[in-house]
Amino acid sequence: MSGISSRAALGGVLTALTLVWGPLALGQSAPPQIAPIPKACEAAGTNVVGASPLPNVTVALKERKKIKILAIGATSASLRGPVSGGHYAVVESLLESTFKGLDVEVVHRGVSGELAADAAERIRTEVALTEADLVLWQLGTADALAQVPVADFHVAVAETVAWLKEHKVDTILVGIRYARAMTKDLHYQAIRAAIKEVAREQGVIRINRYEAEETLESIRRQQGVQLSEAEVTEAGYACMAEYLARAIAAGLFLKDGPPQGRPSGGKQP
Repeated sequence: MSGISSRAALGGVLTALTLVWGPLALGQSAPPQIAPIPKACEAAGTNVVGASPLPNVTVALKERKKIKILAIGATSASLRGPVSGGHYAVVESLLESTFKGLDVEVVHRGVSGELAADAAERIRTEVALTEADLVLWQLGTADALAQVPVADFHVAVAETVAWLKEHKVDTILVGIRYARAMTKDLHYQAIRAAIKEVAREQGVIRINRYEAEETLESIRRQQGVQLSEAEVTEAGYACMAEYLARAIAAGLFLKDGPPQGRPSGGKQP
């Protein structure tokens, strides 16, 4: 297809993670520099990854050298390729190959078309079962298409993120996908804005998927490359591992006071 390939994106992630975490693995105390994002995934003028600390992932890394990640939300069959689980499994394998002795477990519980309110119920159960340190929640598209009231969506997401924080679980929100037909749809854009607002209110990382895919399409068009909507979506997924890797890396080096310890007996719903 025109645009980027999954293999190229994965090579870029490996390079980035080696530069980001290599010095830390060797015991150096100074925060390493994060490598520039590969050109194929650059979204000039767009803030793709918001910066927020990941205190509970940091604790897991330091105390157990094991990170448990729960992935919730829509899936992408097109990017599974040779690695089952898509870009989530890519992040897992690259973290383990870069961080000597680190065990990263990604539990994929994505359900295509699931509404945020339904995912919220499952998240509580899955967190209790998996004892996850981090939840990657891809959300918004199904709710927008189903015309879920924006206020209801906002409450469901905000309450769930707050619950996760109370139970010492970090969150990364992966925002609504870009669709040409929805650029002027008021409800679709309101759901998009609600995700941004929840991330701001709760102080969690948001991967700005819509903005990234929109910008990537614009760049390709300026280069004379016309992508189908499916190709835009695939390109966005191929870059998602890049964005997620940087979000996790940045979160590990941000400081927001001393991380709190885990409640005794693990996480409970």
